[in-house]
Amino acid sequence: MPAPSAPIHVGVPPPYVTSHGAKVARLHMYDWIVLLLLVVIDGVLNTIEPFHRFVGSDMMTDLRYPMKKNTIPFWAVPIYGIIGPMVIITVIYFKRRNVYDLHHAILGLLFSVLITAVLTDAIKDGVGRPRPDFFWRCFPDGVPAYDKITTGVLCHGKASDIKEGHKSFPSGHTSWSFAGLGFLSWYLAGKIKVFDQKGHIAKLCIVLLPLLLAALVAVSRVDDYWHHWQDVCTGGILGLLVASLCYLQFFPPPCDENGLWPHAYMLHVHNPEGDRQVQPTSTDCQQSLPNGSLEASYGFEMRTTSQALDTMEAGRRQQ
Repeated sequence: MPAPSAPIHVGVPPPYVTSHGAKVARLHMYDWIVLLLLVVIDGVLNTIEPFHRFVGSDMMTDLRYPMKKNTIPFWAVPIYGIIGPMVIITVIYFKRRNVYDLHHAILGLLFSVLITAVLTDAIKDGVGRPRPDFFWRCFPDGVPAYDKITTGVLCHGKASDIKEGHKSFPSGHTSWSFAGLGFLSWYLAGKIKVFDQKGHIAKLCIVLLPLLLAALVAVSRVDDYWHHWQDVCTGGILGLLVASLCYLQFFPPPCDENGLWPHAYMLHVHNPEGDRQVQPTSTDCQQSLPNGSLEASYGFEMRTTSQALDTMEAGRRQQ
């Protein structure tokens, strides 16, 4: 009969949690393969010629904004949307030393950004909405030319500028920003326990900072005349929605008392050898233990057929 063990609290991961990096990566090997496929798919979508929506002479009034350079260049988006959150996640890892948290946070972040990128570029190619500066992309010399019968534009500008000019909806800068920084907001909300009902507004400000940065990126896209306001609104909603789904796939809701660690860590604590199937059945925020311990009711009910685990839990209850 195994000796009873003390409850494990969420703030102190057991020593073995810091030495399972390779094992965790192997368990999610197929997820990393899917990430690579998403990169390939997004690359293909960027080579496809987008749908050229009909643009007539009477539509050019709203498409004559001047061509400007990007206030935030494209190469900067991965820096603040992916690398920046990764740095923060890594810093938290060195403080908490939980490899499950590090692995699943980075995996969730990459899925959030890449799924958003694929959806955004697929919609761009399918919709083909002209950018606000389409006139100057189509007629760089300022001399318009239209079909005499359909009044459609007869562009004589640079092919790459015209191609890019049909990719207004939705905003890629905005969707990527809200995907990466939105995931970071969720992650920080869980780590600093922003919903602990203690009324510390400073915690809420920390969580909102990444979203503020993403919103400023969205505003810059309208100011640069690269997007209409509908483009950035849709891009923001898309990115934030995907970020939320990806976070909740790997982590409990931040309102959960045990929302500090990912689902996989909780399962591993109860089944470290991986020889029994342990399945979550509920994630109700109201079912958490007040002391934050990872016992059988640590935020969701657990089902297991392991007699050893039942004995261990019985021993805890007797303490």
